[in-house]
Amino acid sequence: MGGASRVSFSLWIAGDVAVAQGMYESRPMGTAVISVTDLFKRRDFRPMRRAPSVFDASYIGLCASLGDLNATLRRRRLALVQGSATSTRRPFSRICE
Repeated sequence: MGGASRVSFSLWIAGDVAVAQGMYESRPMGTAVISVTDLFKRRDFRPMRRAPSVFDASYIGLCASLGDLNATLRRRRLALVQGSATSTRRPFSRICE
């Protein structure tokens, strides 16, 4: 079917809040706002919410799926707990590995 490869998620983290915008073929599907200690769920996304700009300093990058998005949040939490977080902004190609 191949439809899953057309979905992506942009991620912003500002303080204790994480914002994600789901996109299908570069068109916004909806935006979710959660605590950085939580994980994104499909039901969190609302089409009427607006995401911050990709030029905002809190922009982290792109993720290929909801699972990648949540894995990114888990890795960031783990890095903060271990005290090895060096920067909040990394190239998107390394964000969702």
